[in-house]
Amino acid sequence: MEKINIPNHVAIIVDGNGRWAKKQGKNRSYGHKKGFERLEEIIKYASSKNIKVLSLYVFSTENFKRSKEEVDYLMNLFEKNLTKFSDECSKENMKIFFSGRKKPLNDKIIKMMSEIEEKTKENTGTIINFCLNYGGRAEIVDAVKKIANNLTLEQINNLDENEFKKYLYHELPDIDFMIRTSGEQRLSNFLLWQNSYAEFYFPEVQFPDFTKEEFDKAILEYQKRNRRFGGIVYENKNN
Repeated sequence: MEKINIPNHVAIIVDGNGRWAKKQGKNRSYGHKKGFERLEEIIKYASSKNIKVLSLYVFSTENFKRSKEEVDYLMNLFEKNLTKFSDECSKENMKIFFSGRKKPLNDKIIKMMSEIEEKTKENTGTIINFCLNYGGRAEIVDAVKKIANNLTLEQINNLDENEFKKYLYHELPDIDFMIRTSGEQRLSNFLLWQNSYAEFYFPEVQFPDFTKEEFDKAILEYQKRNRRFGGIVYENKNN
């Protein structure tokens, strides 16, 4: 791929695993397994393209409403693969964050998440932000609670947007480019604060088929966009 303007922060709503599996005549669990395999590939590829932050919506707070069988399978998938994957990320100098509420995740997964964040905290490469048991509204509510519990009334009155973002799960740059696979055109409560000025892209392809080539297509689409911030246009140009 030609050298192009690369978004600093890319976010992906990992969508379509279950529908992809159904097309293959398989159960939804098979789709989640293949989706996780694709996720590993895309993370490494995005890092090779010098994307600084990659946020991934892998499990929402609402996903706990799915069948117990499917939720249990997904939790088991995370348990089996997160530590192994963090080892690979460490070799590539990637830093891993987890965004979301801890409960009702089980204690084993919570412990794994903490250990992975600690293990990779000194890494200086691509930041991988796994949004696990995440909800955008919940993040804002939790930020407000932190502010109420930690700041004086005077400090709250002087609070601005730049200060507010420090109370989100992690202080990350705003999203430049948000991708949702499978053709669905909704944010679904994903990083509502951070997506305020993001460019959106909704490919029809379902996530297990979101290959490196599809990722390249997405980045090329981003290059064509003229970004607007309050009416000011910023053109994406070749580096």
